[in-house]
Amino acid sequence: MPTARAISTAVLLSTATLLASSLTACAPTDQERDRQRGTGGTTDAQALTKLRDQSLNWRTCPAPSPAQGGGEAPAALPDGTRWQCATLRTPLDWKNPSGESMDLALIRARSSGTPDDRIGSLLFNFGGPGGSGVATLPGLAPDYEKLRTRYDLVSFDPRGVGDSGAVRCLDAGLPDEDEIDNVPDDGGDETNALVRFNRETAAACEKNSGDVLPYVGTTQAAQDMDLMRQVLGDGKLHYLGISYGTELGGVYAHLFPEHVGRAVLDGVVDPTHDMMEEALAQAGGFQLAFEHFAAWCARQGCTLGDDAEDIVDLVVGLEAALDDTPLPTPDDGELDGDALLAAVTGALYRQDYWPALRVGLEAAADDDGDVLHDLAEALGQHGRGGDPDDDTTDDDESNEDDAFRAITCDDSSNRYTVADVESRLADFIEASPLFGPGLAWSTLSCDGWPVPGAARHPEVSAPGAPPVLLVGNTGDPATPYEGAARMAQRLGEKVGIELTYEGEGHGAYDSGNTCVRNAVDAYLLSGTLPKPGTVCEAEPLPAGK
Repeated sequence: MPTARAISTAVLLSTATLLASSLTACAPTDQERDRQRGTGGTTDAQALTKLRDQSLNWRTCPAPSPAQGGGEAPAALPDGTRWQCATLRTPLDWKNPSGESMDLALIRARSSGTPDDRIGSLLFNFGGPGGSGVATLPGLAPDYEKLRTRYDLVSFDPRGVGDSGAVRCLDAGLPDEDEIDNVPDDGGDETNALVRFNRETAAACEKNSGDVLPYVGTTQAAQDMDLMRQVLGDGKLHYLGISYGTELGGVYAHLFPEHVGRAVLDGVVDPTHDMMEEALAQAGGFQLAFEHFAAWCARQGCTLGDDAEDIVDLVVGLEAALDDTPLPTPDDGELDGDALLAAVTGALYRQDYWPALRVGLEAAADDDGDVLHDLAEALGQHGRGGDPDDDTTDDDESNEDDAFRAITCDDSSNRYTVADVESRLADFIEASPLFGPGLAWSTLSCDGWPVPGAARHPEVSAPGAPPVLLVGNTGDPATPYEGAARMAQRLGEKVGIELTYEGEGHGAYDSGNTCVRNAVDAYLLSGTLPKPGTVCEAEPLPAGK
């Protein structure tokens, strides 16, 4: 997942942010595109040639590093195929390709098909920004076995993430993030503490990672992907991007329309929003998703209320009550309002988590916070698509949050103030009394950032590109459904092709929906697009759940 994400409570509220360069109504000229690519007249052609001609030293993958989240080395696939890892050398600054370089971590599983069947590599970005593709792909690979019949499955840690020049904002002088109230309501000390924390974090990022901070934006990541395409030996970039990965894919299409192959964007970011607009849209998206959960819970006969409205009201009140008086949990822990919100938001990323959320909320309403506390802990690591029973990763060591902040703030020129937030707070509360305040205050996260942001909006116009399949989910909390239509409009006529999934959770392909899977597989494997207006309906949860 994102994703406008408050750094703490709203870590789960987004895997999509708005980044890259500003939108324009007209297509860029070749000269403008060369300037954005960093391949204009000042480019050292010899250095670029050397980069494109490099050979990758593929080797058996080790266990993910602490920066990638830790855990065990990826196991072989059922057919015995082993995961291979390599390092790609890329310019630190694409505007100066003969200058300093940086290394990007890659992972792949070779195609299971015959050489004649193989199309090339299929590159994945699973969102964030800030998530390690090297650590994520092996866990999701069972979903992509059909695609592996014609593609090598490939993912990577984008610049600034994991083992690709990880951004670090750790500083012993910073307060513990858990001690900061991300939703200040006193108009004084709490607000000042949040502002101070954001500014001190920005200063720590500059102190510890100042050499890479100016170069971790999405435009340069898109340029890295085109280098990957060439080094992997592909004439076109075949791509599956999820959440923030749709933003990265759109920016790639803008910069390199002639190199776009078969591309699918799932859980589509709205490229017309700035950070504040995106946060407000997400407040509405999470509210809608929670109302859907509440209606399902009522139909199941849960004890939280007779109808969806009653259940929503009860949980809003419960969150406020827990802020005042947390429930004790084992091991001297507690369930407070932030933990409740983390459990709820994490569970909304996948409908599979709804039964557990129901049990946890019913218990919390009866003054037992254990289940919801455990759910919040699990989904704090895995709420955007992972396995809540997998405790092999260590988010305390991962640099995902630091990378999220760095990429977001490098891409977005928005630098909101307390006054900006307070002027829009009523709109956020109207959109969602439960999720709105946290998302509103999350927009302060780039205050004091040492690198100027690129623009208010991403540029994704891609005239001349082949069709790009956009999958929009009507119940998506993090990237609301309307974003797919707006991405289609910005990509250009006959480029953005929409597929609608009437379902729940963030994204659609990894939900396992047969209709969505078949449509996406048909395009990636055979180039066949769904018919205009195609709608896939969700498959209901099994009886009794």
